[in-house]
Amino acid sequence: MITARQLTLRRGTKVVLQSCDFTLNPGEKASLIGRNGAGKSSLFALMAGRLQADAGELQIPPRWRWAEVAQSMPETAQGCTAYVLEGDVTLQQAQAALDKAEADNDGHAMAEAYLALEEAGAFDARSRAQALLLGLGFQPAELDKPVNAFSGGWRMRLQLARALMCPSDLLLLDEPTNHLDLDALVWLESWLQRYEGTLLIISHDREFLDAVTNVTLHLDDSLVTRYGGNYSAFEAMRAERMNQVQAAFDKQQERIAHLQRFIDRFKAKASKAKQAQSRVKALARMERLAPVLTASDFAFEFREPQSLPNPMLALRDVACGYGQTVIVRNINRTVLAGQRIGILGANGQGKSTLVKTIAHVMPALGGSMTEGKGLNIGYFAQQEMDLLQEDDTPMQRMVRLAREVSPHAREQELRNFLGQFRFADEMVHQRVGTLSGGERARLVLATIVWQKPNLLLFDEPTNHLDLNTREALSIALNEFEGSVLLVSHDRALLREVCDEFWLVTRGGVLPFDGDLDDYQRWLLDHSRAMARGEPPPALPGSTLATPAVSVTGGIAAGVPTASPVAAPVPAPSPPADTAGGRDERRAKAQARSRLADMTRPLRNELAQIDKRLAALTAEKTQREAELAQGQLRGEQIAEQARQLHHIAAETAMLEERWLEVSESLERMAREA
Repeated sequence: MITARQLTLRRGTKVVLQSCDFTLNPGEKASLIGRNGAGKSSLFALMAGRLQADAGELQIPPRWRWAEVAQSMPETAQGCTAYVLEGDVTLQQAQAALDKAEADNDGHAMAEAYLALEEAGAFDARSRAQALLLGLGFQPAELDKPVNAFSGGWRMRLQLARALMCPSDLLLLDEPTNHLDLDALVWLESWLQRYEGTLLIISHDREFLDAVTNVTLHLDDSLVTRYGGNYSAFEAMRAERMNQVQAAFDKQQERIAHLQRFIDRFKAKASKAKQAQSRVKALARMERLAPVLTASDFAFEFREPQSLPNPMLALRDVACGYGQTVIVRNINRTVLAGQRIGILGANGQGKSTLVKTIAHVMPALGGSMTEGKGLNIGYFAQQEMDLLQEDDTPMQRMVRLAREVSPHAREQELRNFLGQFRFADEMVHQRVGTLSGGERARLVLATIVWQKPNLLLFDEPTNHLDLNTREALSIALNEFEGSVLLVSHDRALLREVCDEFWLVTRGGVLPFDGDLDDYQRWLLDHSRAMARGEPPPALPGSTLATPAVSVTGGIAAGVPTASPVAAPVPAPSPPADTAGGRDERRAKAQARSRLADMTRPLRNELAQIDKRLAALTAEKTQREAELAQGQLRGEQIAEQARQLHHIAAETAMLEERWLEVSESLERMAREA
């Protein structure tokens, strides 16, 4: 059992943990969640022994073996399989004991070493290591390729495989999904569900946490609170707890106000002095409850596009790639106004290459791209620094952008705009190179919003975003009136935003007629078929099977994946859309566009009602507070009462209108 008692940790002048108490039982799978900068990674470092507590204690059973993903980038010419095998510490110790026994010609020691090797699973260790690599997306031909031949993202997968290879009673995983595509993520979920030790994960992927964890540790305001259940259960329980705490606080405030009014009214009267004094003592003895204070939620919205061309974009026999190397070819797809398309496929298949080509970051290697009149693209690159400069500041970036897009914008307007994305005060003059990943992502979002695009191309936008910011992005994308092409391994975001999918595989782009659940089932069926040597399953809604590949291993290993190092991939041309399917999607997109135009006045009215109701609520609170102070007399009290009556009447009228408008919007949506 892991036990923390009155645990306190400081990093410099910042208090990360303050008198925390929590426990983790053997075999529990827990998530550690909290806003960016709350101290989650510091707690991991404390568990791993890299930091020491300033007070209290953290007890981990001394016999427990623990493993974590190394954050350093490996630089070695060693083969992938051998590198992962070295993660099995027990196996390496047994092998070292055998080498020493053989060098000493000690027969007894050799016998013990062979026994230790057998117990460590030496005879199937290589196959287990390769199964991990295949599951994480490596190709069979790459299993013995030098580690330093891979890019940084693939080397981090090697670090993950090495951690999974290590026999452990405690496994610490800090953002393990950041460098994984959806295929490898599904495989990792399955592996962790079978893991028998105690697991602690930091992740901002709510579906991943829901699938893997059964305990949630919430780090907030230097305190760790344990919730029994996965992330969805945590959200429900925390909301209920906050409601209860706020209700208790409100009730206590009413009691305090009542006592204070009595004291203020009668403390000068001799006949009531004793009662007033007793209430002063009761007030002093009362244990004050704190109000519910939460971090301000981040919210933003995309500005209304100046036009919505339809179709937005038409791709005809387009080929994408690097230099002369074609990765995806024969692309025949059309993007209509209002479409929200999720792009699926394993890493290396060409998803980012496709998006970069559409965004004109890379030239098309063949075919034609026809853009609708007035097309305005907002592009979010997988690496934010591809769109930013290290020596820039947020204000300098926005000033240059404003000169290009809206030259009459004033500096104060730009400062206010950046404030909406949490760049306040001196942060607007902070060098981009010193910003965190989440801050850089918000700056890129700000530049996109300012440009009023009608087509959004988002390539893994959530890599550095916490759960609150991801939720804000999901809401903003859903309210966006233009079209969206989204590459992401965040299944919650894909589910909430996209209503159709493209699959990039084996050098082509195919329509995927299904949802994410269908895609995950297809991945599983594909893996099983490959393991049995059977033909791969057809895509949902298609009679065509995807091209077979002869590989073995985990889920991702059974899926046709490209090498991390791009190479020409001969592939059959994907079948073009049927006329019926194309016309049906065009009709749906046009219907969505018409519905957006029809409902815009009602949605604007709804926003105005919400704004007025908020103002009335604030005014009501202020007037009630003035009455509660007991300083008003006669006509002043009567005037406050009249104003409160008017506020109540206007509020009731607005709420009734709000319901009418909402019902009208729902009815129009159903009829559409």
